[in-house]
Amino acid sequence: MKAFIYILIAIATALIIYNFTFLDFGNLLAGDSATALIGVLCSSIVVLLMIILLMSRSIEKKVNKQKP
Repeated sequence: MKAFIYILIAIATALIIYNFTFLDFGNLLAGDSATALIGVLCSSIVVLLMIILLMSRSIEKKVNKQKP
């Protein structure tokens, strides 16, 4: 499961970089730039959620170790 999470983080990071190339900073909310902006935001949310999932799983393992 941990490897799958890292693969998802890598794919989302690649999508952030790919969509970032389509951004037109002069007019962010028009045409392909708006679609790319949505892609960047969604991919960054995926990365954030996967990092939170990894942290929560490590905390869960530590808590389970302390229980008698």
